Amino acid sequence: MALSVLDEFIARGPGGPGASPYERARRRRQGLPNYRLCRYADDWCLAISGTKAHAEALKEEIAKVLSAMGLRLSPEKTLITHIDEGLDFLGWRIQRHRKRGTGKSYVYVYPAKKALVAIMAKVKAFCRQSTNLPLSVLLIHLSRMLRGWTAYFEYGCSNATFSYLRSYLWKQVIRWQERKHRRTPWKELRRRYGRWPTDGAVELFDLAKVSAKRYYYRGTKITAPWPGTA
Repeated sequence: MALSVLDEFIARGPGGPGASPYERARRRRQGLPNYRLCRYADDWCLAISGTKAHAEALKEEIAKVLSAMGLRLSPEKTLITHIDEGLDFLGWRIQRHRKRGTGKSYVYVYPAKKALVAIMAKVKAFCRQSTNLPLSVLLIHLSRMLRGWTAYFEYGCSNATFSYLRSYLWKQVIRWQERKHRRTPWKELRRRYGRWPTDGAVELFDLAKVSAKRYYYRGTKITAPWPGTA
């Protein structure tokens, strides 16, 4: 709620979302910046069509706006970066790359390394727990965890990440089975549980079956939840 002052400041700005296409084009011809704010709770990112100097000037203006609410920008967390260098935002890595085999560059959005490392740590930690648990309990818990993770990250270039995580997941579950059945040969474990970890009717969630949907952006087409508003 406190950051609503930031929303209002950007909305009223001459290069903000309230500017018409004509006004934005005129500002570009004059070397002036246009900008958009993306915010979720206290995490926000200001996308600027302009120079680094424009970004630094807007940063100072925003700092003054927030200071009126008793807030300040964290020097450690406030970053000014070029889209070619990329940034992490809400678990995503956003960066412009040259498309392989072409001379054109596009902005790609994919799970950030920090988000991948975090889910891998959770998988490893749970698989390190007592092997007295039934395999079905392990599979159910991991499947719930990974369904939620992939549901969040399926809207981007995530197929390569899903494949990598699937391989890591399989190895961790197999190692758990080997610790649980120390005297049982691997061939017997594979015959008993199958090539993909399964315990009766319970099967481990397969990330490879999740098809990523890239950039399903609806923008202003999203209906407002309040009656009488556009």
